[in-house]
Amino acid sequence: MDSPETRSRIMRAVKSKDTTPEMLVRKVVHRMGYRFRLYRGDLPGKPDIVLPRLRKIIFIHGCFWHGHNCTRGSRVPVNNRIYWTKKIARNRERDIEHQASLHDLGWDILVIWECQTRDENTTKSLLAEFLNFR
Repeated sequence: MDSPETRSRIMRAVKSKDTTPEMLVRKVVHRMGYRFRLYRGDLPGKPDIVLPRLRKIIFIHGCFWHGHNCTRGSRVPVNNRIYWTKKIARNRERDIEHQASLHDLGWDILVIWECQTRDENTTKSLLAEFLNFR
């Protein structure tokens, strides 16, 4: 079991931008010929990828942080369980609120989960279906 200092150092190292899954998705979208904007702060939820001309938004969610139903997302840390359960539940609520606001503003949304980026073909097919459907 990690000491509090070790755990704190590990948590500080967790990135919120330019993560490996985000970089993979960006690379695929760019190779498909699309140009996009990143982290538009003027939109609810500060989306990871915004394609303004198509009115489409892509969120790349970490399975643990956003409570996906895969193996990694279903895992709850042994230490401080109540804190983590509340935190992840609030993240999920906020995701729903942001997506509803974006839909109300006329945006189409795709959420790609971290586990879906492990297979590049899966990522490509998700993106092709979403972006080619106008």
